[in-house]
Amino acid sequence: MKDVLLILAPGFEEIEALATVDILRRAGLYVVVASTTEGPVTGRCGVRVLADTTLDDVLGQEFRMVVLPGGAKGTENLREDPRVVELVRTHAASRRYIAAICAAPTVLKEAGIVSGRRITSHPTVREELGEAILCDDRVCVDGNIITSQGPGTALEFAFTLAELLAGKETAERINRGVLARL
Repeated sequence: MKDVLLILAPGFEEIEALATVDILRRAGLYVVVASTTEGPVTGRCGVRVLADTTLDDVLGQEFRMVVLPGGAKGTENLREDPRVVELVRTHAASRRYIAAICAAPTVLKEAGIVSGRRITSHPTVREELGEAILCDDRVCVDGNIITSQGPGTALEFAFTLAELLAGKETAERINRGVLARL
């Protein structure tokens, strides 16, 4: 089983995606970046990223964690992609980690997995989270679901994921090098 699948869709929030990939790879985790489309994917600020592979190429593979970066248009594209929604449902059923930041927790709602769970998100989408228990923390961990609020919380989010998958000592070692304020 591979460690992490991070999914990029056009309009993704660059800080949330790339900071997370960076910190998780520094932690020695095997991170696969998959795009919902062929070729480079353009983020919300116009940064073009070439993913490792496409989502179609990794469907059926098992990962310890799936990560969904936000960005309004990126999240909309994730939420409207039946492959992504089904992947989230499968991960939830298997009790594997699902992480979403900014607007991306709305994908978890679309997948039907937020009811009764502590979830945080960007303030602009909180009303869309249905029967979730809204959490005001910058990063919220509820069992196998990890959510965060937005670009400004991306490093905290990434370090939380690194700690969950690689351990507290590894996360602390990485932070000594990158000097994040956690």
